[in-house]
Amino acid sequence: MEKLDFNLTQALKEWAILHIPKVLVILFGMWVTIRIARFAGNRIKAAAEDDDPSRQSEREKRAETLANIMSMAIKLVILAIGALMIVREIGIDIGPLLAGAGIIGLAVGFGSQALVKDVVTGFFILIENQFRVGDIIRASGHAGLVEKITLRTTILRDLEGVVHIIPNGEIGTVSNLTYIWSRAIIDIGVDYRTNIDRAMEIMIDEAKKMASEDDWKKELVDEPQMLGVQSLADSSVVLRIAFKTQPQSQWSVGREYRRRIKNRFDAEGVVIPFPQTTVSFDKGALEAIKKL
Repeated sequence: MEKLDFNLTQALKEWAILHIPKVLVILFGMWVTIRIARFAGNRIKAAAEDDDPSRQSEREKRAETLANIMSMAIKLVILAIGALMIVREIGIDIGPLLAGAGIIGLAVGFGSQALVKDVVTGFFILIENQFRVGDIIRASGHAGLVEKITLRTTILRDLEGVVHIIPNGEIGTVSNLTYIWSRAIIDIGVDYRTNIDRAMEIMIDEAKKMASEDDWKKELVDEPQMLGVQSLADSSVVLRIAFKTQPQSQWSVGREYRRRIKNRFDAEGVVIPFPQTTVSFDKGALEAIKKL
């Protein structure tokens, strides 16, 4: 019994001396390869960076999205290959494992058509450059900033900070609010008694003043456009002006212009009305009310 224990201990020692260094080398190689992939992804991002740290350009968004996907794909492949090499080094025949994995993969493929659809859709989203990390989109009833894209899911964070994880296969029509450039459409209602031409002159003049300032010039892509009378509403004439802006700047430009035009209209005596109701009575009705 003592001899058997001794032989088993000796065998374990010999196995450890022979195989553990190889397993450690495999693990080290996996770690190095993953680090290299991460470094390559960071280099791709760095190569796409421009001199403006305050805003992501289209090139930067594209580079970040592709670098993240590349790093993730390489990591998964390295982990799978490394795991198989370690299993084989331990002494387990990987042939039956591969055959079993193929059968399981086939069964999963038949039973997980939604997963396959997610991956295929994610692939085409990336290839066709439909949207990128950093874009603001509407998809599947949600709107928000794209924080991450994988082959299976797209992760959005909305204005309230809520994270929405959307399977790519469920994404139908996508509305990209920040693709290359954006537009701020601003409607201002003025009183019916206002000189409309004068009100439009004030609006475009204030817009051009704003566009000439250094702080706002960089946020605009083109000159503001006075589009004219948008509608004749119940209590106001609605005038529309448009700004073509840098991606994601349409909201800040719109808020600032509304503040400015309100102050300018006050100074110019242009009235921005609020809903009012006028009640009219004929002579007979007034007499009837008086009798009451």
